[in-house]
Amino acid sequence: MRPLTENEVRSSFVNASTDDLRLVALPADFPFVDWDHLDFYAWSDPRTRARGYVIAEVSGAPRGIVLRRADGSSRARAAMCNLCHTMQPGDQVSLFTARKAGDAGAQGDSVGTYICTDLSCHENVRLAAPLAPNEVRASVDMRIDGTTRRTRAFVERVLEGVHETNGGG
Repeated sequence: MRPLTENEVRSSFVNASTDDLRLVALPADFPFVDWDHLDFYAWSDPRTRARGYVIAEVSGAPRGIVLRRADGSSRARAAMCNLCHTMQPGDQVSLFTARKAGDAGAQGDSVGTYICTDLSCHENVRLAAPLAPNEVRASVDMRIDGTTRRTRAFVERVLEGVHETNGGG
């Protein structure tokens, strides 16, 4: 992923209201991000645990989405993240929703998926050993490519129906 400045991060969000943009809190380690080793950028809001952010390159440009984590916890013993396809204990995978961009989002439409609660998918796919005993591991490169593809597809679902002319939404 190409390096992004704080202003580029903030202007990348396609489903953020003015209030959302005002509340975006970058992680403390943002100045030290190793962009050369990122396929997408995701983090949990350091001030509000129920909010997270994902930025992926879509059509050659960074597109960010604001995520909201559902309240409650899973009763499942194990769950799979739909982005990185790693099995996790049930309480480490959460339903995240994102308001759709454009008019659909203004009317309340949203999309959701189950994601690692701490948004650590980028690191999880790079682990050599399975996270769960019954997890089958593909090659690390295949897992990275799959995670990148599924993350981009989720961001594209948020963008569906919007004719973009610039980065914001």
